[in-house]
Amino acid sequence: METGMQFTELRRSQARAIVVELVAQGHLARDQMSAAVDEVVDMSRRRSDDVRKLVQHEVQRQLGALGLATKTDLAALERRLGRTTRDAAANPPAKKTAARKAPAKTTAKQAPAKKAPAKKAAAKKAAPDTGRKAG
Repeated sequence: METGMQFTELRRSQARAIVVELVAQGHLARDQMSAAVDEVVDMSRRRSDDVRKLVQHEVQRQLGALGLATKTDLAALERRLGRTTRDAAANPPAKKTAARKAPAKTTAKQAPAKKAPAKKAAAKKAAPDTGRKAG
């Protein structure tokens, strides 16, 4: 950007050199020199501003494409957060009722807990060995 600014922004001494050259070539009268220098400097500033705006616009466009937050986005978020915090402080949430906080009580109608079934290995040991013959 600095390089672009050097191409578009002229110092007053550079503008004066351009105008002196135009006077020497006969394209400009000597009595118009001061106004011409001002005009050249003004034109240079306008071009510099245009380049600066163009670069800023492009950078913002690229940042938007990347989805990065800008200063404007962050400022808006801070304002929303401030409003939400103030609203929450001014209007605290209603207290929950005791019924919601108390655990559910058990009733006599509930079925008793089921026992785990006996293991199959224990059942086989207890049964007599009828299928085998003594030998």
